[in-house]
Amino acid sequence: MNIVDLRSDTVTKPTPAMWDAMAHAEVGDDVYGEDPTVNKLEAMAAERMGKEAALFVVSGTMGNLVALLAHCQRGDEAIIGDKSHTFLYEQGGMAALGGIMPHTVPNQMEGTLCLSDVRDAIRGDDEHFPRTRLICLENTHNACNGAPLTPWYMGRVAEVAREHGLKIHVDGARIFNAAAALGVDVRELVKDADSVMFCLSKGLCAPVGSMLCGSHEFIKEARRARKVLGGGMRQAGVIAAAGVVALEQMTERLVEDHARAKRLAEGLAELPTVVVEPVFTNILYFRLAPEVTLTAAEVAERLREYGILIGPRSARSFRAVTHYWIDDEGVERMIEAMREILS
Repeated sequence: MNIVDLRSDTVTKPTPAMWDAMAHAEVGDDVYGEDPTVNKLEAMAAERMGKEAALFVVSGTMGNLVALLAHCQRGDEAIIGDKSHTFLYEQGGMAALGGIMPHTVPNQMEGTLCLSDVRDAIRGDDEHFPRTRLICLENTHNACNGAPLTPWYMGRVAEVAREHGLKIHVDGARIFNAAAALGVDVRELVKDADSVMFCLSKGLCAPVGSMLCGSHEFIKEARRARKVLGGGMRQAGVIAAAGVVALEQMTERLVEDHARAKRLAEGLAELPTVVVEPVFTNILYFRLAPEVTLTAAEVAERLREYGILIGPRSARSFRAVTHYWIDDEGVERMIEAMREILS
C-alpha cells in the first residue's frame, strides 16, 4: 500500500529530475565562492525574487535567523506576529543567539498584522527602550490556515516601515504558494521587503535547503552570520542542483496542490463529525466535532492502518498539507478513511 503522507510538505522526496541533477552536479568549495551550481542557484533565486543577491542556507530556520542577525544588533527589537513560525517554532533563536528582543503583536485570522498594532509597537527614541529595527512577516502564514498576504497589504506595511526607518523581513517559506494562490508574480509579493527567505524543501520538493535574498550589502552580512552559525558548506552543489530543478520545474505546478487541498476540505466538510477551517493554499486545518469520543491522536493512529499519515495539532485538531507526492487517489483515500473511522 502506498503511503499517503499529509503531515507536511517537508516530507517530499526529490523528483527523478532532481536525482539526476544531483548525481551529475558540478561542484567546488562554496565557502570560497567556487561552487558553480550554488552560484547558479543563488543567481536564479535573486532574479526570481527581484533582489540583487541571494544566499543558500540549509533550512528556513537558519535563513530567518541569519536575516535577523544581519538586520539587527544585540539589544535591538523586531516586531513579529504572535502566531509566526519564527516566534513559535524556531526555539527563540533570535533572542538566544542574536540577543534580539521579539515584540509580538496579534496575527489576524488572515495572517496579517494590524497596521495600528504595528505602529503602536514601534518604540520612541528613549534610552529606556530597545531600538525597533525590523518588522517580520510570514507569507503564506502557516498557523493562519496557510493564508497568503497580498501585494496591497505588503505595500501598506512598507509605508509604515519607511516612515519610521525600519526594515522588513519576510519568512516566505511558502512564498511561491502565495503567488500561485493570488495569481501574481512572486516579485510583487516581496518588492517592498528588504529581505525574503523561501524554502526549496517544502512544496518545491528539493531534499534540503532554503534561499535568503536581498541587497548585495545585506547578503554580505548574511554570509558572515551564516558562517558563525556553522552554515558554511563546501561542495554544496550536490544539493543545490536539486534547488535549481525546483526553481525551473516546480513553482508553476503548486496550483495542483491547492486544488487537492480544497477537494480534501470539501470531502471532509461533508462529514457531520468534522469541522473544517478555510483553505487558501496547500494547508488545511480541521477538528473533530464535540460528539466524537476519539481523540486526534487515536484518529491519527487508526489512519495509519489505512496507510495515511497525518499530524494532530492538538487533542482535537489536525493539519493536513498537500504536495507533489499527494495525488487525487490519495485525497479520496483520506476522505473515505475518515468517513469509516468516524462512522
